[in-house]
Amino acid sequence: MKYSKQKKHAYVEWISPEEMHQAVLSWISELKFARDEQKFLNDLVKSYTLQLTDRQIFAESREVVSGIADAERALITLMKQVQSHENQLEIMVDDVDQPKMEKAYRDTHRDLIEAVDTYLTSYMKLKKQLFGMLTKVMKKEKQKRLLN
Repeated sequence: MKYSKQKKHAYVEWISPEEMHQAVLSWISELKFARDEQKFLNDLVKSYTLQLTDRQIFAESREVVSGIADAERALITLMKQVQSHENQLEIMVDDVDQPKMEKAYRDTHRDLIEAVDTYLTSYMKLKKQLFGMLTKVMKKEKQKRLLN
């Protein structure tokens, strides 16, 4: 379900620091999982490099492999942003009234909600493309073995 920016903003305005903390922990967990998964995807690509360079699928495979590399770089940046956001949570719970800093923290939180969601959605599409391509490659390899 997509929310308008105004609804997301309103949502962030009333969530508690504890809820923000839990959201950040969840993001960190999901992003770490994606990082581990990317190692697996890279191993898959290495295992099927020869088949992925076949001229029938080379353009598509190059695009997907390039997308995975881009996603890895984007993940590093996003993880740093989320970790920095987590480290600054003290602004919300320090019992010092700092309206401008608290607003900036909430704005950053709202932006990260969108950034993490966008990243994970595009990363999932990349995985689907890679798995679809590898499925074709594996079927083709199996047919070759059956014919020999």
